[in-house]
Amino acid sequence: MKVYYPFETWKTFINNPPQYTPDNCDKAKEIFDTLISDLIADGENAQEDLKIKRFEKAIHSLNQLNMDCEGTLIETGEREQLCNLTNKITTACGLDPKKYNEGAGLADYWRDW
Repeated sequence: MKVYYPFETWKTFINNPPQYTPDNCDKAKEIFDTLISDLIADGENAQEDLKIKRFEKAIHSLNQLNMDCEGTLIETGEREQLCNLTNKITTACGLDPKKYNEGAGLADYWRDW
């Protein structure tokens, strides 16, 4: 899943917008690293509700990071990347993203971006 991470690309945005500092990008990466490692630790046979709680925690963490950046870290393009990444991870852990929030996926339940 980490091959789909957009965070290194964010660091290279043209004109270097101030919110895309290496620190902020690394924090976003860490949120997904934690999500993936928690899902792996839980095992492929973990209950659906536990897997969903892992995603909820990650999305709330992204919401907080975005708020810490005055709501500018996750804009339209980044939102699409993160929703796609979340859906890929959802599928990889044995869940169908189309099953959640009328097909929008798990991120749409909790995201503020």
